Amino acid sequence: MANHYAEFAEVSRAVDLSPLSGVFYALADPTRRAIVSTLGRGPETVSALAAPFAMALPSFMKHLQVLERSGLIRSRKTGRVRTCELVPQPLSDAQQWLAEQRALWEARTDRLAAFVEALHQQEQSNDE
Repeated sequence: MANHYAEFAEVSRAVDLSPLSGVFYALADPTRRAIVSTLGRGPETVSALAAPFAMALPSFMKHLQVLERSGLIRSRKTGRVRTCELVPQPLSDAQQWLAEQRALWEARTDRLAAFVEALHQQEQSNDE
């Protein structure tokens, strides 16, 4: 994990990554997906978020930093307690992009199916 985070940090400093790239990078890790799922139910403190994971707090904080840099979460500190909450817009943007890609691929598979059907009909007419 540490190597991947360091690579992402280095790349993101060198290149202006699109917001979607950051979102998909953040969601590529199962720990971060679990955090997003938890925050989907409402804001949580860092300690409550970290409790289910068998990792040191500094390691867990790196996951939160990736999520925050991607725009998926935001945090605020009140006294000594840091609370995180989900920011839904980046997920909506990712969902919209995925829906557009799905529509393109469905159109392609529909055209392929029509082509195969035309070939099949042509073969049948040639056999007659």
